Amino acid sequence: MKEQDYQRKVVKKLEERGAYVVKVVAASKKGVPDVIACVPMTKAQVMRLFEGQAHVGIFIGAEIKTPLTRNDASKLQEHNLKAIAEAGGISGIVVDYDDMKNHLGNYDEA
Repeated sequence: MKEQDYQRKVVKKLEERGAYVVKVVAASKKGVPDVIACVPMTKAQVMRLFEGQAHVGIFIGAEIKTPLTRNDASKLQEHNLKAIAEAGGISGIVVDYDDMKNHLGNYDEA
C-alpha cells in the first residue's frame, strides 16, 4: 500500500469522527504535516489529553478579505468556515490580525 492510501484512511476516519480535515498538498512552509485536522472533543477529553501541560492549542480558520470584499465569501468558503466551527474550532471572515482577535476571541489575553 502507498503512503497516499494510508493518508486517505486516516482522513476518512477523522471525517467519520466529525473532524474538519485538510490533506495538505502544498504549503507555504517546509515540513508541514500531511494532514491537519480540528477534531471535536469534550472538555473532559481535552483535560485528560493535556493533563499537566501548560498550553492547549485551538484550531482557528480565518478567511482573510479586504474591507471591501468582507461580505464576498464564496459558498465553499462559508461551508468550510461552518465545518470548522461544527468541529469545535474557531472560524470567521476577517480583515487583519486585530479583526481576527476581536471577532474570533481575544486569545492574546491570558
